[in-house]
Amino acid sequence: MPAHSTSPSDGADQNAVQLEPWSEDDLALDQQMLGDPEMTRYLGGPESAEHIAQRHARKLRLPDAGAGRMFKIVLQATGEAVGSVGYWENRWHEEDIYEMGWLVLPAFQGRGIASAATAQAIVQARAEGKHRFVHAFPSVENAPSNGICRKLGFTLVEAFESEYPPGNFMQCNDWRLDLFGGS
Repeated sequence: MPAHSTSPSDGADQNAVQLEPWSEDDLALDQQMLGDPEMTRYLGGPESAEHIAQRHARKLRLPDAGAGRMFKIVLQATGEAVGSVGYWENRWHEEDIYEMGWLVLPAFQGRGIASAATAQAIVQARAEGKHRFVHAFPSVENAPSNGICRKLGFTLVEAFESEYPPGNFMQCNDWRLDLFGGS
């Protein structure tokens, strides 16, 4: 079921987005995003074609496993795929949570697309009623993603050192949103 969003600030809704379930056909989008140095500068750099294919397969399995959902972000006006957003189960500080992440292609960044899409994904995660909290772990250096967390009502819990991918250490923020705590 596609979700829709328009923002009062986008006038003719050129930046209105809908979420579509991640599909087999989205491997090329994954390759475009995860194989690009600019897109992955806060994620430890570009991934190999093999790793991208493995990640893509995991994304496809999430709904059937009841472990989360991934979506393609599509511009309503053009039908163009411009990124991805999703949430998946994880264990954090001895608690079962959803972890959330998003990527928007560079040509479409700075338009509020990631915020609108992430807000829609939060609605989906909340509707599942499975986990109380969703966390996002952006690099402390990733100002746009930290801004999205702040804008959408996440609470900054702490900064911590993360090893992602293996062998790459970075400082991340732990942002948490209470899915059971209202809007």
